[in-house]
Amino acid sequence: MAEPLDDDQLQALGERLPSWHVGDGRLIRDVEAPTFPAAIEWVVLIAEAAESMDHHPDIDIRWRRLHLELSTHSAGGRITDLDVALAERIDAIVG
Repeated sequence: MAEPLDDDQLQALGERLPSWHVGDGRLIRDVEAPTFPAAIEWVVLIAEAAESMDHHPDIDIRWRRLHLELSTHSAGGRITDLDVALAERIDAIVG
């Protein structure tokens, strides 16, 4: 089981993941794609990356805007290194 990050590790995430913020114990990012089809393509790519890691984000899509939330259910819904790794993969997908 992945271990939850401690407060110091969570604070350090700002440098490692500047596009993400911590809210309600989750890693959160909003992104806007140039078009609705591009947003759907991003969702598919994120889903494939998440599936390969056996780790699945919450994704809300509204036209071109994606709202992403990451936490690890097996760690009580807290943020772990698994969430950080998926956030980095998502950043590579959405730029």
